[in-house]
Amino acid sequence: MSSVHAIEGTVEVVDEIVPADGYAEEVVLEATPPEPMPSILRLAWPAVIGNLLMSVVGIVGIKIVGSLGAQAVAAVTTGHRIFFIAQGIMMALSAGTTAMVARAWGAGDREEAGRVTRASVIISVLLALALALPCILFADQMVGVFELDAETLAAAADFLRIVSLFNVGFAVVMVLGAAVRAAGDTLTPLWIGAFTNVVNVFLVYGMVFGRFGLPEMGVRGAALAAGLAFTAGALVSVVMWLRGWLRVGAGRGRSLTRRRVGQLFRIGVPAGVEQLIFQVGFVAFLYIVSFYGTAPYAAYGIGVQLLSLSFVVGFGFAIAASTHVGQRLGAGDPAGAAHSGWRATWLSIAAMTAIGAVIIGTAEFTASLMIDDPEVIRLTVVFIYILGAVQPLMAIEAALGGALRGAGDTRFPMLVTLSGLIVVRGSVAAVGAYLGVAVEWIFAALIADYIVKAVMLVLRFRADSWKRIKI
Repeated sequence: MSSVHAIEGTVEVVDEIVPADGYAEEVVLEATPPEPMPSILRLAWPAVIGNLLMSVVGIVGIKIVGSLGAQAVAAVTTGHRIFFIAQGIMMALSAGTTAMVARAWGAGDREEAGRVTRASVIISVLLALALALPCILFADQMVGVFELDAETLAAAADFLRIVSLFNVGFAVVMVLGAAVRAAGDTLTPLWIGAFTNVVNVFLVYGMVFGRFGLPEMGVRGAALAAGLAFTAGALVSVVMWLRGWLRVGAGRGRSLTRRRVGQLFRIGVPAGVEQLIFQVGFVAFLYIVSFYGTAPYAAYGIGVQLLSLSFVVGFGFAIAASTHVGQRLGAGDPAGAAHSGWRATWLSIAAMTAIGAVIIGTAEFTASLMIDDPEVIRLTVVFIYILGAVQPLMAIEAALGGALRGAGDTRFPMLVTLSGLIVVRGSVAAVGAYLGVAVEWIFAALIADYIVKAVMLVLRFRADSWKRIKI
């Protein structure tokens, strides 16, 4: 039985559906007239500013930890890298959330967007708890894969244990942020992120050095500060969501249906595998770098943090491309989706090239601000020159990768990451290390990686197959 009600352009269908699991479900489907879609720049700039703020906070954190020496920087770099492997699963779920919410929003189905969001939040909490446990119990074994001294490894294990205690907070912020952005609101996540970052800076400074009446904890203080800050951000996000203050709500009816959960995992699993490949590839690359000693290892960590000021701009355009492409496909406009993807790409290239040039030009000055170690500074400058030169290619990867994920095409970006990061970068770096070349040439393996990935993504997006993916 079903009933249909029409009120001022809104069509509401209430239907009882018996899904494959045998349980009846009352589903409320609302189709609202499509609203004007915000421009790429309007979607991108809050995400760019939010990511820049986070990047600045990361740089401030490295500066604070850097005052403790190269070992402390290496410990934080190692702990973060292992932790991000677990976060890759959350990123996979957020990819599914983004594609499904954007597609539902573009089709005018606000209730389905809310149900997808609610299902994603529930799943994210369960996954976060499951992923935190091994990181807490086996932290020593996980960081032990790196060829670093015992003191650095012990500090890295402490960092990993502490930050993993707050895994639920990280997961909820990530998933709710993805849902709200997919609905076209990138401004609210900016304010929530700004609040989180302010709390983070205050706590990092206080807990590393023992200021503001807080205990002096060194590297462990940096981990605790990050965990507490993201938990505070998660609480704010959840309260706003449950009170209906976010653009996307919680939806009515059952959220954890077999079909909906299956869709989330069908879209998200390739993205999860991609993130796993991505993080394992980085760990493998860092493993090779660690054979050259603590100085190049610390230089890598500092260089990546400084260049993140450019990376995060690409992430902002990736979010905009993903939202635009998903919503336009949901509205039945594949040509508009393609136009949005290319526009986001060219804007990303222009912005990241300009910012990368500034970072390259100030490399020696900024590296010397981060740490007082001549060899680390020298290697950081070399690393910035190399990775800064490929910012246009990284811009292509960010924007077109985001566009494909917004279309629900998460398998191809996975293959791109596998090809570039593992096959190309990993093999070139491994051969270089085996031949005993200088670490600067190991860093140069990044160039080949990004060339391969950019070419593959351009060819894929020029094809039409991604436009026909059903969600």
